[in-house]
Amino acid sequence: MNRTLPLILAVALFMEQMDSTVIATSLPAIAADMGTSPVTLKLALTTYLVALAIFIPVSGFMADRFGAKRVFRTAIGVFVIGSVACAFSDSLGAFVLSRFLQGMGGAMMTPVGRLVLVRATPRNQLVTAMAWLSVPALIGPVAGPPLGGFITTYFSWHWIFLINVPIGLIGIVLSGRVLPEFTSDERGRLDTVGFLLSSIAASGLVFGLSVISLPALPPIVGVITVLIGLIAAVLYVRHARRTPRPILDLGLFSNRAFRAAIIGGSLFRIGVGAVPFLLPLMFQVVFGLTPFQSGLLTFASAFGAIAMKFIASTALRLGGFRPVLILAALLGAVSIAVNALFTPATPHAVIIVVLIASGLLRSLFFTSSNALVFAEISDREASQASSIAAASQQISIALGVAVGGGILEATTAVTGAALGLDAFVNAFLIVALLSALAAIPFFTLPPEAGSTVSGHRRGRLEAGDGQTQVAE
Repeated sequence: MNRTLPLILAVALFMEQMDSTVIATSLPAIAADMGTSPVTLKLALTTYLVALAIFIPVSGFMADRFGAKRVFRTAIGVFVIGSVACAFSDSLGAFVLSRFLQGMGGAMMTPVGRLVLVRATPRNQLVTAMAWLSVPALIGPVAGPPLGGFITTYFSWHWIFLINVPIGLIGIVLSGRVLPEFTSDERGRLDTVGFLLSSIAASGLVFGLSVISLPALPPIVGVITVLIGLIAAVLYVRHARRTPRPILDLGLFSNRAFRAAIIGGSLFRIGVGAVPFLLPLMFQVVFGLTPFQSGLLTFASAFGAIAMKFIASTALRLGGFRPVLILAALLGAVSIAVNALFTPATPHAVIIVVLIASGLLRSLFFTSSNALVFAEISDREASQASSIAAASQQISIALGVAVGGGILEATTAVTGAALGLDAFVNAFLIVALLSALAAIPFFTLPPEAGSTVSGHRRGRLEAGDGQTQVAE
């Protein structure tokens, strides 16, 4: 396997993943410069997620129609232009539009980058390649807040976006040299009705859940938007069943491995998506840590994510997808539940060890589930699979944050007390339970599921002397 390829894709995806969280700790400074409030400026966070939700569904069609390499490089360019626009924004409107432009680029980078990797990597090396690609998705969200706080404190918030320029330009040049050209026979028309319905469904759910969890607007706005998204989703399902070439082919769910990977991955991400929201908030509100101290603590999980890439391929080769994913889901859920035991008196060394283990387990799960998405589908279906996987990831992460925030709000409403440790205990235990449910879809898989990708073999071979041996 060409190791340069996943590294280039990983760097580009890290830039996108980190940028989606890096401005969280810089909102007060940005809001002060623009003459608005941090709560109002949270619309910029939501706008970015909405752009992702709108354009992710069409990413597979674009890659097939214009070439994955060309679309990926163009996406980096759009993201960089959006970053520069953000840095020079002097009003709320300009900043929101700039973040939307960034989101357009980001929407193409993640699914198309994964598609390039799948098409360029032999199936028996896909797990190792996915391990490299999963690292930025796990490190980015935890690296963003402390990096944003550091840059804003010691430099200026503008540099949060300007540092994307050299990274993006290097990515465009290197991807032009290293990424292979792919030809596709797909030259059909865009499913316009499907694109509109899927965009309304995904953006409605993501926007509505974000508004509910980040009250920049009245919660009723979020509830109505979620309902609109659900209605559009139902209409899309009806449309996809009647359309020969829908923009998102739901027929892929007839594949057991793909279905388990998407459903199980989505359930797990609901819990995991809540943790980056809950943990820093608990450290700051209950433990009294500064945003920078909180960010340094949560960054410990990144070390576990990096260590995992040396473990995933061996674990899958020895155990196969089914047992590894079941075990990773259950142990990952336990690692989330352990956060409920943290108190202000808990030594930071203990917290760091728990978070490193948690990062390793989550990374093992995501590397395995991301590889399983493509394990038993054809190359022709890969673009569709990548778009569906990316869309489901965005929705489940937004749902995780909404669930975490909703539990905190419900606990304080019932007890009538201020936000305290009890509310976070409840939240961690409930989202841990949701993550544990991710193991259920994988119980339905046969032992040999995805064996071409995992390298796992368990069969009885007749030995030359007539004895039966078990081969791994």
